[in-house]
Amino acid sequence: MTPSETEEAMRPRFSAQVRSALRRNRWFLMVVVAPVLVVGIYLYGFASDQYESEAHYLVRGQGSGASSSGGISQLLGMSGGGGQGEASSISDYLTSHDVVQTLRRQLDLVERFRRPEADVLSRLPSDNPTPENLLRYYRKQVDVHFDQETSITTLKVRAFRPEDAYQITRALLTLGEHRVNVMNTRSYQDAVSLSRNQRDEAERDLKDLQQKLTAFRQIGRDVNPTGSAEAQITLVSKLTQDLSAAQSQLATTVQLIGNRNPQADALRQQVRSLSAQVNAQRSKLAGGGNTIAAGLGNYEALNMQQSFLAKRYDAASAAYEAARQQAVRQQLYVVRVVDANMPVKSQYPKRALSLLTMLAALLVIYGIGWLIAAGVREHAV
Repeated sequence: MTPSETEEAMRPRFSAQVRSALRRNRWFLMVVVAPVLVVGIYLYGFASDQYESEAHYLVRGQGSGASSSGGISQLLGMSGGGGQGEASSISDYLTSHDVVQTLRRQLDLVERFRRPEADVLSRLPSDNPTPENLLRYYRKQVDVHFDQETSITTLKVRAFRPEDAYQITRALLTLGEHRVNVMNTRSYQDAVSLSRNQRDEAERDLKDLQQKLTAFRQIGRDVNPTGSAEAQITLVSKLTQDLSAAQSQLATTVQLIGNRNPQADALRQQVRSLSAQVNAQRSKLAGGGNTIAAGLGNYEALNMQQSFLAKRYDAASAAYEAARQQAVRQQLYVVRVVDANMPVKSQYPKRALSLLTMLAALLVIYGIGWLIAAGVREHAV
């Protein structure tokens, strides 16, 4: 038999062997080989390169130590254990509708996720997506992770152009810093508002009382009612002493030279005059509703109230200043540990890793299915 005849004879046999092998391994080809082949063609033939920009940062308080708190975590962290909750709230904010809508206005986010070089399966499907669809796609491209051990937040952004990933990352950093400032302002206002209101109320009450004191002085035409009362008391005391001296002198004169004497008459006149003056001055001092004593009582009441309100104002001012200083110490600021980078080489898709992962998963699935089928056949026999 010639070689050509031998080859012609072997061809049907080889074809039959191939068909037999395909039949025996058809499930392996369908479950493992075909999907891996399809995905490989997509990854290496159509999938668009994606560039990743990354930034790390933390937030520290004025009074916190070097390791007290951090991250976008500390984008609101205090130096105690409360920073983690605040950091999580900022992480949520950076992946929220508010941020997506802000980026949509400022950076035309939809256009950046629909670049011409982006493949159909990777890019944003619609050029006018609903807020929900845009947010869902945005969360696949943006990752915000807070590390509880280091208190550092890692921000990663993927896009189809290096400059897009870089600009989106920087915009998110700016939005995070702005959010910290807003929460600082709110925290400061909440911390000092009560003490400030108490101080302002004490100040108003003190001013109102000072106006009452001024009106009292103007009505009485007396700048210092207390001093006037003391002067009046001194005058009454002096007149009383003079009256006592005159009465004593009159009694002595009458005993020595008799009652009918011009000198005795003069002394009696002096006694009557001094007695009238003492009565008149005593009447001014404490004789009725408009006397110095009544006015002094009202003035002293106002003066005592002024002293109380002055102490209250001093205490409220001290409390306000203490609250203000405490609020200032609790203010937070952002520390960029690693600023946003301009990517040079695409990091996604990870073609080889994706294929190997898929192959391993499909082999496991195929192996489990083969074992189940073998068990069924064995029990059937």
